[in-house]
Amino acid sequence: MSDWSVTQSPLPRRRPHALSPLREHLRDTFWFAPTAAMVGVFVVWLVAQELDAALVRSLQDDGDYETVGELLRFANDAKTVVSAVGSAMMTFIGVVFSISLVAVQMASGQFTPRVVRLFVRSRITKATFAIFLATFVLTLLVLTSYDSTPDPRVTTSVPLVQSVLTLVMVALSLLLFVMYVNATLRLMRVSHVIARIAAESFRVAALMPAPAEDGRAPALGPVTAWVEHGGHPGVLRDVHITRLVRAARKHGVVLRLVPRIGDFLVPGTPVLAVHGGQAPPRRVLRYALSVGVERTFHQDLAFGLRQLSDIALRALSSAVNDPTTAVQALDRIVQILASLSRRPLDAVVHRDRRGAVRLVQPVPGWAELVDLGFTEIRSCGVGNAQVTRRILAGLDDLLLLAPPERREPLRRHRELLRQAVDRSVPTPADRAFALLPDRQGIG
Repeated sequence: MSDWSVTQSPLPRRRPHALSPLREHLRDTFWFAPTAAMVGVFVVWLVAQELDAALVRSLQDDGDYETVGELLRFANDAKTVVSAVGSAMMTFIGVVFSISLVAVQMASGQFTPRVVRLFVRSRITKATFAIFLATFVLTLLVLTSYDSTPDPRVTTSVPLVQSVLTLVMVALSLLLFVMYVNATLRLMRVSHVIARIAAESFRVAALMPAPAEDGRAPALGPVTAWVEHGGHPGVLRDVHITRLVRAARKHGVVLRLVPRIGDFLVPGTPVLAVHGGQAPPRRVLRYALSVGVERTFHQDLAFGLRQLSDIALRALSSAVNDPTTAVQALDRIVQILASLSRRPLDAVVHRDRRGAVRLVQPVPGWAELVDLGFTEIRSCGVGNAQVTRRILAGLDDLLLLAPPERREPLRRHRELLRQAVDRSVPTPADRAFALLPDRQGIG
C-alpha cells in the first residue's frame, strides 16, 4: 500500500505563504528586533517631541506662561530621573547579556549544541534586549530636547510627553526583565527544552500540505532538465515554496526537489529535477533555495527527532549518566512518531491555485523516522533497564497506533532490542526486568 493512501492527520494545516521563509530567517537572527526597536523609538521620539512643542506653543499663544513655568520645573525634575535611567540601562543590558551567555553555555554543554537556537529564537530574549536598547536610546534623545532657556516666554521645548514616555519604557523594561529571567530559567530545564523541541516538530508537521484526495502519487513523467546548486556549500535550510510553485506554473512544468531539507549541498549538486519542459531561468530560482551553516526547524521534519536523540545520547554518556533525561526525550520521540504514524510521508506535493501539482518535495519516510528516533538510543541504552523498558513501552504504543503497513520497522527495533539485552545482560532475572515495558522506565 502506497504512503499516499494513508489517512489524513487531524492536525491543522495552513498554506505556507510567500513571506514565511523570510520571517523564519529573521527569527533565526538576533540583530533584527533590537535594530527595529531602536528605529521605532526614534520615530516615536520625533512624534513626542512635536507634541511637546505643540503644547508649549498652544500655552504661549494663550498667554498661560504660569503653566509653562510649572511644566519647565517638572521637566527639570524629570531630567535627573532620565539621566539616571540612561546610566543604569547600560548596566542592565550588560547583566542581561551575561545571563544569556551563561545560559547558552550551560544548555550547550548539558543538552546539545543544537538547542542553542532555541535561545536565539526566543521572543522574550529579543524583546528584552530590544526594549532595553530602545529605552537607552530614548533617554539620550530626550536629554537633547531640554531647552537651556528657563524663561517660559521664549522656551521652545518642554519634554513633558518625552519624559512620561521614558518612564513608561522603564516600567516596561523592568517587567520584561522579570519575564526574561523566568523564561531563561525555564529554558535551562531539560523538560521545557524537550517540550519546545516537540512543539516545533508539531508545527512543522502541521504546515505540511494535505495529501491528494484520491491518495495516489502524481505521475511526473521523465526528467527533461536538471538544475544544479550554484551557490556556496552548506545545509539546505528551506525552500521558498510559493516562488517555486509560481515559477513552475509560469513555465508549465513540475519541479521535484532532489535533496531533502537538512542535506548538505556542494556546488554542482543537482537540486531540482524538471518534468515536462525546460527549466525556469536560473535568476528565477536564485533565491528560492536557502543554504546556511546549520539545520533549522522551518521545513525539516526530522530535525526535532535529531535533537531529541542527541539529548538522550548526551544523557546516556558515561560523563553525564542521566537515564531519566533520556526517558523524557523518549516520551517526546514516541509522541512525535505517534502524530506522524498515519500521515503521508516520503514526499509531499505543492499545488498551484488550480490544483495542478507544481512542486514535489521529499521528506523522510516512516522507517527512516523510526530509525532516527530509536537506533542510537537503543544502542547506547541497552545496558540501562530504565531506557530499555521505556523503549519497549513506546514501541508497543506505536504498534497499536500505526497502520499495519507501518508496523514492520517497529517490530524490527523491538527484536533488535531484545537481542541486544540478551547479549549484554547475563542474569535471566535482570533480562526479564529490562524487557518489561514501562512508560516511566522504572516508575
